[in-house]
Amino acid sequence: MTWAAPVALTGCCLACVAALLLAERAGSRWGRVLLKLGASSSFVAVAVSLGAPGSVYGRWMLAALLLGWLGDALLLSRQPPAFLAGLGAFLLSHLCFALAFLGGALSTLAIGIASVAALAFGAGVQRWLGPHLTAGFRWPVRAYVAVILLMCVAAAGHAAAAGRWAVLAGALLFALSDLAVARDRFVHAGFANKLWGWPTYFGAQLLLAWTVAGAA
Repeated sequence: MTWAAPVALTGCCLACVAALLLAERAGSRWGRVLLKLGASSSFVAVAVSLGAPGSVYGRWMLAALLLGWLGDALLLSRQPPAFLAGLGAFLLSHLCFALAFLGGALSTLAIGIASVAALAFGAGVQRWLGPHLTAGFRWPVRAYVAVILLMCVAAAGHAAAAGRWAVLAGALLFALSDLAVARDRFVHAGFANKLWGWPTYFGAQLLLAWTVAGAA
């Protein structure tokens, strides 16, 4: 396998993210659209260039990344229907990631420890977001939090058993980036949320896309 294409596509994604932050700061709507979708298209292309269609793990990862691309497109709008549709796309994305991890080697001890940590973290997130959620968002957000924590638990179990720690790093970065999205949407909107939310999100997607390399 040649590494030139995935490395170049990774660089393209990172360049788009840097330019995206500048476009957001400048208030450029079309810059935001083109650069965000450019970054998302790049992480999908990284997985394809690493042979994602050639393994069961890779196909689950590719499905997850494509759903992430769709979620990114939908979240370009702040309208409630588009946001809920984007939430649904990312929920399905996390399920695909979890299925990819659960299909490999697993450590039951790591899953048990991660489950306890996930329950505590989830309770904290619900306590933080609860007062800010309207009735229409309450259950969709709860479902989303549950699914992303399931993904993180599956990632921990797989990482500990297979020594594939990039999987866990990607999952945790993804969960961290979602806190920025939640804060921007429900608590306090502002550029600061994007400043740390987008790098952690696109970094997570790139890390997870790269785990396709060498997958059986």
